[in-house]
Amino acid sequence: MSKTLKNISPIDGSTYAERPVLTLDAAQAAAARGKAAQAAWAARPLQERIDLVMAGVAAVGAMNDEIVPELAHMMGRPVRFGGEFGGFNERASYMAGIAAEALAPIEVGEDQTFTRYIKRVPLGLVFVVAPWNYPYMTAINTVAPALIAGNTVMLKHATQTLLVGERMARAFHQAGVPEDVFQNVFLDHDTTSALIAGNAFDFVNFTGSVGGGRAIERAAAGTFTGTGLELGGKDPGYVMEDADLDAAVDTLIDGAMFNSGQCCCGIERIYVHESLYDAFLEKALAVVRGYRLGNPLDPETTIGPMAHVRFAQEVRAQIAEAVEMGATAHIETMPGDDGGAYLTPQILTGVTHDMRVMRDESFGPVVGIMKVRDDEEAIALMNDSAFGLTASLWTADVERAQAVGDRIETGTVFLNRADYLDPGLCWTGCKQTGRGGGLSVIGFHNLTRPKSYHLKRVTRA
Repeated sequence: MSKTLKNISPIDGSTYAERPVLTLDAAQAAAARGKAAQAAWAARPLQERIDLVMAGVAAVGAMNDEIVPELAHMMGRPVRFGGEFGGFNERASYMAGIAAEALAPIEVGEDQTFTRYIKRVPLGLVFVVAPWNYPYMTAINTVAPALIAGNTVMLKHATQTLLVGERMARAFHQAGVPEDVFQNVFLDHDTTSALIAGNAFDFVNFTGSVGGGRAIERAAAGTFTGTGLELGGKDPGYVMEDADLDAAVDTLIDGAMFNSGQCCCGIERIYVHESLYDAFLEKALAVVRGYRLGNPLDPETTIGPMAHVRFAQEVRAQIAEAVEMGATAHIETMPGDDGGAYLTPQILTGVTHDMRVMRDESFGPVVGIMKVRDDEEAIALMNDSAFGLTASLWTADVERAQAVGDRIETGTVFLNRADYLDPGLCWTGCKQTGRGGGLSVIGFHNLTRPKSYHLKRVTRA
């Protein structure tokens, strides 16, 4: 009997979807088909590839009324927020719009004797391992530019969002992208590792846990397969004394709690200048106490369950440990909290960096708030982390923000905003957040390789 992957719905713990995994032989055959299809795909004109990819994106958009409740069932996001198509389309459209320039040869010089230039050529078969928290947007970050650049793609989606890759592949195939050019596969961990170790792919893009990233690197060791890894995060917010307080509260608390805190660049710790601390806390508590925790299929629900009971239990453990060490939990248990996947969003004060909730990734609806004296203390605390994805600064002084930002160990510096991925900027991180970068011109460069042409026109002077 073949092994199956099961999506357990956080709504009620039932099995929502189930799919059999490929055997190693079948998975190797799929990868071989992807590699074999790549040359013909890359030989198509760039504009044709762009048009086919964008038609696939539009086909996903046409499914949105089905996708929104499906996502609620699979990972718990409330239907009132309408899915991910806005960001999905924005990212693909931006990459399509810059493709011609980003992929254009770099002209080095030409005269009567020599022509010299550097082309960007596709890597081959790109393997995309996508996460469940924003399953469409995170997948399209790599799928769209990889296909546009002339690569073929094999997509393995998270079990928690088992149906997403299937829908994407169906939409792209309906739009005219050949089946072997974009494949969705169901794989277990052992088969995934065996494929990577066996040089089945020319590039691996993984978004997920630090442990998952380590497993990818171990599997790829010695193969010289390129990897792009977006792993853990513990993103800070810093509110300076001249910040727009209402805007800072609204944005940072939303950044901490939206999607039940399950955001790659969600705010997980907040540092507030001592002069604004009390007012910030009062307003933040009012915002969170106004949330309605409940069934994500109910349009009145503003915060749904976490995607899985085990994720919620980790957040509960971090909160309990912090309280035991002296922290104060300010939000009383909400009626919808069932002790399982439905978890009361929490704000903690009296926290220190000795507590796991301020060090380890929580990836849930909890945030610790600390009082700071000045920029020096805030910078030291923001950098006291194993992770570095984004940091959100709040001040009216742009030059000050730039100076502080230069000293923060992070992939992105936000000023007066948070929790947003701008496709014109490179999405990247440092430390245990990973390496590489997606989207922007750099995203295209990471999905292609440089190929130099040194062409001598004549053999005799």
